[in-house]
Amino acid sequence: MPITIADVAARAKVSKTTVSRVLNGKGELDESTAARVRKVIEEMGYVPSSRAVGLARGRTRVVGMLVPSLTWPWIGDVLQGAVDVLETERYGLLLFTCNRGEESMRQFGAQVSAKSFDGLLVIEPEGTLDYIATLHARGLPVVLIDDRDVQPVQIPSVGTTNHTGAGAAARHLLEIGRHKPLVIAGPERFGCTAQRLDGFAAVYAEAGHPVTADRVLPGDFTIACGFEAVQSAYEAGLEFDAIFAHNDLSATGAMQAVLDSGRRIPQDVAVVGFDDIPMAAHTQPPLTTVHQPLREMGEAAARTLLAHFEGSPLPNRPTVIPATFTARGSTGAGPYAEPS
Repeated sequence: MPITIADVAARAKVSKTTVSRVLNGKGELDESTAARVRKVIEEMGYVPSSRAVGLARGRTRVVGMLVPSLTWPWIGDVLQGAVDVLETERYGLLLFTCNRGEESMRQFGAQVSAKSFDGLLVIEPEGTLDYIATLHARGLPVVLIDDRDVQPVQIPSVGTTNHTGAGAAARHLLEIGRHKPLVIAGPERFGCTAQRLDGFAAVYAEAGHPVTADRVLPGDFTIACGFEAVQSAYEAGLEFDAIFAHNDLSATGAMQAVLDSGRRIPQDVAVVGFDDIPMAAHTQPPLTTVHQPLREMGEAAARTLLAHFEGSPLPNRPTVIPATFTARGSTGAGPYAEPS
């Protein structure tokens, strides 16, 4: 049978309340009594219920995290950043995905009702923003990571500079003389898609090379969409000397389609992605891309939540961590710099 707090109290010849005070460091106790209780706890190997301790403290010291799926290639970096902060501060993480749709959300809702965690980090699963906003309005501390909604609600968030990152990609392509870019966009419903398109197009327009509508092809952030977009552009007879894909996966698919057509990268077509997932450095040639500070975003979101637990108000403005630009072989940097 598991050892209970009552067993400890009986052997130490104190009340259960006294044992509880020793466990939680609450109340003034005679040091000899407290020492006796701690010795009994050690001798009996008593492990207090984390839930019971949390209720006694008024806090679980657990943070929930809701994500669409663990299969997204950049989720791991964000998650690691959050975990690094939480573990350092001796918090646990309760992770939820939406892999099973409504059933997953019902299970998540049950944990919310049970108050199983003190606050929530969210990479928004599609269609859940209103629900998350409701939880936040009812008092659950929430911080969004990579807020992708076109009309963001008033929830604290941590994001990056999609607009300026895409602008950096455009300037780089212009600097190497590429005036006819093809853009493989992300899903229209995501705010980052509009931001990346606007940032890229603005730089090209300012340079006198506007990106016309026929050069912007729809995508869904997959390898397949990148491959199919380039194939359709070739079939339509569209001339282009560069590709800006709104994420690294679609950029990878685009590169394969270019190479399959017999053209060279970067000599005939320069390619730029967005995210800088680990795979980007290992494509052939290595992919030039906009680096999202993914781990830093996870860290910042976790710190925001923990600071709130200590009494700081949640910020009413997004926390923005700048993206940076990483030039590699797909645009002529490194060993691929010399034309052949």
